[in-house]
Amino acid sequence: MDATALSAWIREFADLVARNRDELTALDSAIGDGDHGVNMDRGLTAVVAALDAEPPDTPSALFKKVGMTLISKVGGASGPLYGTAFLRMSAAADSVLDGPGFAKVLRSGLDGVVARGKASPGDKTMVDALTPAVEALETAFAGGADVTAAFQAAADAADQGREATVPLVARKGRASYLGERSAGHADPGATSVTLLMRAAASTLGAAG
Repeated sequence: MDATALSAWIREFADLVARNRDELTALDSAIGDGDHGVNMDRGLTAVVAALDAEPPDTPSALFKKVGMTLISKVGGASGPLYGTAFLRMSAAADSVLDGPGFAKVLRSGLDGVVARGKASPGDKTMVDALTPAVEALETAFAGGADVTAAFQAAADAADQGREATVPLVARKGRASYLGERSAGHADPGATSVTLLMRAAASTLGAAG
């Protein structure tokens, strides 16, 4: 996976967020401040424009550009969290990534999100979808899976993690202010992570 392949992943993520912006906003309106869809769409539109203006030539440069753009363009908690994830991925990336190498990079991104947000699995945050996705990817490659199967397993795990947030009572973020009333809704951050992993399955996974 070179910068061109990874750029295709980010562009597909941007497209999925744009097409699901209203759903993300509705989820965030129920338990947050109602701007996750709009903010992520604005940030990723800026990311795509930045990639068009000056295409990065290495995975590390690409992840850095994505992270810095999201931090500067996305408000609320999502910008710093997604931005930190991509900046950590930039620091961990080699010049070309194979499947296990990508899993290592994504693990670094997850570690960055956890460090920044101080969230753990079960807190009803994006960590609840990203953690099982990373673990599924690592397990799949350790078991000898090809990239298509590995990325599909990661996308499925993210979906399951997102669904598991529905009955949870939020312990982090604005949703935690609602207490028991936060139960019964999927976490919007976990939902946008499912889009990130679906995009990976349909681009990086398809390349295998």
